[in-house]
Amino acid sequence: MAHITLPDESLPGIVGLFNFRPETASSLRWLADTLLRGESPLTSGERELIAAYVSHLNDCTFCHMSHASAAMAHLSCDLDQIADIRNGFQEIPVTPKLRALLNIAAKVQKSGKEVSEEDVAAARAEGAIDREIHDTVLIAASFCMFNRYVDGLGTWAPQENEDYRAMGQRMAFKGYIPPVEQTVE
Repeated sequence: MAHITLPDESLPGIVGLFNFRPETASSLRWLADTLLRGESPLTSGERELIAAYVSHLNDCTFCHMSHASAAMAHLSCDLDQIADIRNGFQEIPVTPKLRALLNIAAKVQKSGKEVSEEDVAAARAEGAIDREIHDTVLIAASFCMFNRYVDGLGTWAPQENEDYRAMGQRMAFKGYIPPVEQTVE
């Protein structure tokens, strides 16, 4: 049960919170869509992995599972591979560049000041460009906010991978902005 009274207690995680405050939901949805699906040298699958990994580090079940499911959809992986994110990417193919970016994301999750020149140099040595480093830091920082929003208000989260399949597919292929909002200029 959430810490506040939500209009529809059956909606999990951030979905219930978006329903509670549609006026803030719009901006947050646009942010998520821009970060995870907008123009970037990182693929949407890579960006979803970053979001899922940071959410795991923050122990936010709903965000971890939903974004891991979206990553699995983008990467054509089975939902059973979600556990691999928590296990340090032993099965999911992760390039050395993405691994270096995930290291930066993990540092941001602790504190932005944890990111060192050495971390950035290691990412550059693997071929990361400024935009990829920027996008990684912004995704990690934003997901710390999203995770704290979801868990700080005590929303509920389904526990089984399968419970996230449709959500992950929808997020991966339709995005984060409801069709009505997409038409607003």
